[in-house]
Amino acid sequence: MWDRITVEPGKMEGRPCIRGLRFTVAQLIRLVAAGWTLEQIQDEYPFVEAEDLRQALLYAAAASDVTTMPLRDFA
Repeated sequence: MWDRITVEPGKMEGRPCIRGLRFTVAQLIRLVAAGWTLEQIQDEYPFVEAEDLRQALLYAAAASDVTTMPLRDFA
């Protein structure tokens, strides 16, 4: 499923990257959040492919799917 997302302990402090490059999933997601289109991203970072972006978005969605448990007040 994540064939374009790599994690290497010695690279980018172990952060998830795009295809082993020194370009993190977070960097790509931040560009999208800032309103950049795929075409704008590719103009600045020509190595980014459409499938990289798709998987980065899916990865970010999965990473944010966290269940929180309410804390009880014991006071």
